[in-house]
Amino acid sequence: MAKPSGDTLTPISALSWAALPGFPGLEVLTLSSNFDETRKTGRRTRLVRFAPGVETKEALTHDYFEEAMLIAGDLHGVREASAFGSFSEQAYVFRPPGTPHGPIRSEGGCVLLEVQYYAD
Repeated sequence: MAKPSGDTLTPISALSWAALPGFPGLEVLTLSSNFDETRKTGRRTRLVRFAPGVETKEALTHDYFEEAMLIAGDLHGVREASAFGSFSEQAYVFRPPGTPHGPIRSEGGCVLLEVQYYAD
């Protein structure tokens, strides 16, 4: 979905969640995107929803910046990411390219707001 021009307010209920490929129990709702991982350009704003009890399997790293905010639910670092801590209130993280993160788990489910982008 391309970012709309002008001042457009879209109800979240009008948009569709989709399974996040490779991550069972996670869904994504893209709010805006011109993100191109092949050309390493653009940005993406999305919501990511964890079903209750879902745990990611390994640490992730990527070549773009990522800002993420826990907006609802709980999130916990597990195994090698246990130093990440546990959160059940709103929390924010900034990750430069190459920052390992995860694995993480949500006991009761959660929703994250993610903004991912390449440097201009």
